Amino acid sequence: MARFEEKLIARNIRRKGKSIKDIAKKLNIGKSTISIWCRDIKLSNKQLENIYKNGLKKSLLGGLIGAEVNHQKKLNEISTRYKEASQIIGKLSVRDLLIAGVCLYWAEGSKTKGRFIFVNSDPIMIKIIFIFLTEILGVDKNLIKPTVQINLIHQPRIKKVMKFWSNHLNIRLDKFGKSYFVKTVHKKVYENYHNYYGILRLQVLKGSSLQYKMLGFIDVFTKYAGIVQW
Repeated sequence: MARFEEKLIARNIRRKGKSIKDIAKKLNIGKSTISIWCRDIKLSNKQLENIYKNGLKKSLLGGLIGAEVNHQKKLNEISTRYKEASQIIGKLSVRDLLIAGVCLYWAEGSKTKGRFIFVNSDPIMIKIIFIFLTEILGVDKNLIKPTVQINLIHQPRIKKVMKFWSNHLNIRLDKFGKSYFVKTVHKKVYENYHNYYGILRLQVLKGSSLQYKMLGFIDVFTKYAGIVQW
């Protein structure tokens, strides 16, 4: 196609209210050239408004597509790392669960000698400690006393909270201690109000020997850290 024909086509498209960018893309010609060819063509306010709106839509669409691409990349990365972790760890042995339980207790358990108490709000972590106690250490489930600690604003739904923990650990409600309500006033309205189950305190009754055993396990790690050369 001759250059003058391209110019005529560009000017004709411009008169229809198309943007310089769109014309350049359609004809595969530089925007600066199209701009020079069409600089004397005056567009109506309506045409200019449509060009602006279309450009804004394309920009927003491009942003959304970019965000979706990045989101998918993130999901793929997470999936890959999860698979890697699963392959590295493999099937958990009794020894693995023992070490995991000791480490969790070291982080979140009571260090006051004479009492085995573990406190946390994460249901999964609580479940792992419960498995650690009953299946790894052989603690009688009847000796485990759970107690809920939660803000006073949740008192109207305390039965639901108690039922959640009871079902989660398969422990009867009559085995629970009296719930403790924190009286701190929250000015902020939390969106997860109906899905929050507070903090659970797990105490092993007559657990002094067990607690001493845990401190012994922790001591092993402490000594190991002291001799390892990094």
